[in-house]
Amino acid sequence: MADDTILETRGLTKEFKGFVAVRNVNLAVRRGTIHALIGPNGAGKTTCFNLLTHFLSPTAGQILFNGRDITGSRPASIARMGLVRSFQISAVFPHLTVLENVRIALQRKRGHSFDFWRAQDVLTALDPQARALIEAVGLTEFAGTPAIELPYGRKRALEIATTLALDPEMMLLDEPTAGMAHEDVERISALIKHAAQNRTVLMVEHNLSVVSKLSDHITVLARGEILAQGDYATVSKNPDVVQAYLGAGHA
Repeated sequence: MADDTILETRGLTKEFKGFVAVRNVNLAVRRGTIHALIGPNGAGKTTCFNLLTHFLSPTAGQILFNGRDITGSRPASIARMGLVRSFQISAVFPHLTVLENVRIALQRKRGHSFDFWRAQDVLTALDPQARALIEAVGLTEFAGTPAIELPYGRKRALEIATTLALDPEMMLLDEPTAGMAHEDVERISALIKHAAQNRTVLMVEHNLSVVSKLSDHITVLARGEILAQGDYATVSKNPDVVQAYLGAGHA
């Protein structure tokens, strides 16, 4: 495993009762890059993500993170190693405020997940760091707002803030701009770019405009297999990629 490779899969395969959802995927993600995993519906992108964080167990193959074989590790253990999937620590407390949710994520980083009942001064000691994260994702004016009351795009921003609170070495983002209006897409894209300044990002994303603007490297999946890899200019001109998207009803 090359020194500049942070995440690698070797022959990654997942079969469901005779249906092969992911077949022999050899993925190499370079440290400090934004790497996009794209493909038409049913290509196996989400299954691949679930395998990387062990929400699913592979039928065959290996997963290596920082040169360490993490195949078979528990999702929580993988997160502690620094490989964090965004929804693992999203705003799971909808009736708590933005500030409280980010503070809880910071507590998890310390190893104390549930400090709610501790003395107020213990809790408020984390406020400066929490407010800095909230400001970084553009949520300062919403700091006192319950998560359940946030507009959709702002909820995703909160999810990124709580992810960043764990200070992961690598973030996995599953369709971070799905269902968003144009303004929110621009905001979340800027946040992803900011978050990637000192860490690695692997994302599944349907919005090819976002992919073209953010990604350093792209892996295209089709029918569970790697169809093409390279930068956006390269893969967008690949005739097999064009056919896979058009054949699946995508422009």
